[in-house]
Amino acid sequence: MARFKKAGARKVPGINTGSMSDIIFMFLFFFMVITTIREVTLLVKIIPPQATEVQKLEKKALVSFIYIGQPMQTKYGNESRIQLNNSFSSVSDIQAFVAAERQSRNEADRKMLTTSLKVDGETKMGVVTDVKQELRKASAFKINYSTRKKGKVTE
Repeated sequence: MARFKKAGARKVPGINTGSMSDIIFMFLFFFMVITTIREVTLLVKIIPPQATEVQKLEKKALVSFIYIGQPMQTKYGNESRIQLNNSFSSVSDIQAFVAAERQSRNEADRKMLTTSLKVDGETKMGVVTDVKQELRKASAFKINYSTRKKGKVTE
């Protein structure tokens, strides 16, 4: 009978790292696609009122948001404040905001621009009425109220 001998210590072959960069880029693109980027940092607390008849907006790219609610930090007081983009504003700034939003859009899309009011449920209606009056002066007649479905709690 023949004897089998081990021919010295065998070495473990090295790991092929040629495709590692492909895998890393694949993960990077995957996370870039599924991640949503928040465009505005909320400075006001918003718990929208409940509604039973809710419809989703078709084109969210054609929507500009006005946030109204109590400031998250107490140093800004307890009264409802208006937030346009990333800063607190007054009612008189709304016309300039609407004009800037129109200028940033394509000419064909300007007619379809919708202004969405994200208002806290505890906000007094007087502030909302003042905002609506300024939107009328700015000829922004397409107004949407953001709500949540009845029974759904979000914070």
